[in-house]
Amino acid sequence: MTTVFTPQAPLSTGYGPRTTAAEVLAHTDLTGKIAIVTGGHSGLGLETSRQLAEAGAKVILPARSLQKAAEAAASIPGAEAAELDLADPASIDAFARQFLDSARPLHMLVHSAGIMAIPLERDKLGHELQFSTNFLGPFRLTARLWPALKAAGEARVVIVSSRGHRLGDIRWDDIDYRKGEYEKWAAYGQSKTAASLFAVELDLRGRGRGIRAFAVHPGSIVTNLSQYLTDDEMRGMGALDERGRRTFTAYNDERKTVPEGAATIVWCAASEMLRGKGGVYCENVDIAKLVVAGESNTNDAPRFGVEAYAVDQEAAKRLWSVAESMTGLAFTAD
Repeated sequence: MTTVFTPQAPLSTGYGPRTTAAEVLAHTDLTGKIAIVTGGHSGLGLETSRQLAEAGAKVILPARSLQKAAEAAASIPGAEAAELDLADPASIDAFARQFLDSARPLHMLVHSAGIMAIPLERDKLGHELQFSTNFLGPFRLTARLWPALKAAGEARVVIVSSRGHRLGDIRWDDIDYRKGEYEKWAAYGQSKTAASLFAVELDLRGRGRGIRAFAVHPGSIVTNLSQYLTDDEMRGMGALDERGRRTFTAYNDERKTVPEGAATIVWCAASEMLRGKGGVYCENVDIAKLVVAGESNTNDAPRFGVEAYAVDQEAAKRLWSVAESMTGLAFTAD
């Protein structure tokens, strides 16, 4: 039987799909706070970093390319650049060690970096690359940075999931596609379901230490995440204009601009509305509703909310054990 640890109860925040990150943080003072935003050099991560910095936070932008991270950091007052490859355990450990050596607390950890619908690839340990980058990497990074999160007194971990979690539950008997045929969208869906479940269990383990976790669906935004999609796939999504440019031809409550897409991320990272809450999946700058059992799971039209299997407490606990085994980490969160 599916159980939901934290009720998916919308707060009626007064915000909505057209709200921007700047509007969410308009009256928020983050002076003295430190944030790490993976993928902070481009797209949603860059906008998230920029707005957190505008509100007063010190932002660290790690990326696989140190040059790209440095170029992005140069556009944000006080930002720091760093090198980090989420598919490489050694890179994660080196980045975390460098941050911990600075003896600074960490108030906000935003897992914004990710990949989508790529051909079958594997990380250095042989794990399917979407699952590795979108879940195992964030799991390992959070574990390594845990001392800094605890030192903050109050901290938040924001994990960018996706409406794409509806494309697939966890393939418990073949997560790495060693047996069955690889399908890029199902693999993407699995990785985003894993991201949501990570927030559920992480919040349960961290709340006693003042650490709360949230999963976020930012909306559909045209960014570099679509680099592996064909023009036909983009056209089918309404994201290819008459000149062949990758951009939405029309916007709705699901299709967003980058500033709108970053709104729910910064809301989860900093809003007082979420004080005392956590372990929930959020969208459109609010806690999402739980999808009612029996509702059709089609992509014909936007359908908001989170599938029960993506916020299932028992599944989250099971996935945590799987992640510990795959990473070789005993992440006890004590």
